[in-house]
Amino acid sequence: MKKKKDIGHLRKSYEKQVLEESQLPKNPFILFESWFQQAVDDPAIEEANAMTVTTLETNGFPKGRILLLKAYSSSGFIFYTNFKSQKGKAITAYPKVGLSFFWPSQQRQIHILGEAEKLNEDESTAYFQSRPRGSQLGAWASPQSEVIKSRTVLDTTINQLEAEYTGKTIPKPAHWGGFLVAPKSIEFWQGRPNRLHDRIHYFKSDSQWQFERLAP
Repeated sequence: MKKKKDIGHLRKSYEKQVLEESQLPKNPFILFESWFQQAVDDPAIEEANAMTVTTLETNGFPKGRILLLKAYSSSGFIFYTNFKSQKGKAITAYPKVGLSFFWPSQQRQIHILGEAEKLNEDESTAYFQSRPRGSQLGAWASPQSEVIKSRTVLDTTINQLEAEYTGKTIPKPAHWGGFLVAPKSIEFWQGRPNRLHDRIHYFKSDSQWQFERLAP
């Protein structure tokens, strides 16, 4: 493609809501829970818990991919993955990660920076056993991030696993489990007219949360 495709005209004005200091709780998790619940209740949002997880890969490049948030508390944010995958290896080598939520219909974003640590086996096993059976088998069938010859490799493997575990409990793979991202920084972004968006940045200072307004 030699000719430049000009898409500079694609824009919209953000005018739905505001984010004022007078509205802000001292604890950012209170605001997160409020925004998250509004996203869950919004019929225009299919997966409110979809988030971009950004890691620094072992090749030195950052990489973001969409995962699903599965739990959160004042301790942090939890998602699950194959520890042998690209992101699993990246997080193990360099546990600083970014989490980003974007809810277009709410004209909102949340950006989280934190450090990830593996959940204990009991927590990961409990969640694994709550998953649909097909997802449990998929965790065994896929050598995530490895090169495979064709889709047939996966189809054949999962058919074999279905036969092997018929009428049996499927155990959690040792290479599969959860990460808890303990946040150091949480930024709330609310779209405003003329690109003068509201940006409120929460950060830890002496183990206490503080906040400041950032210029858009």
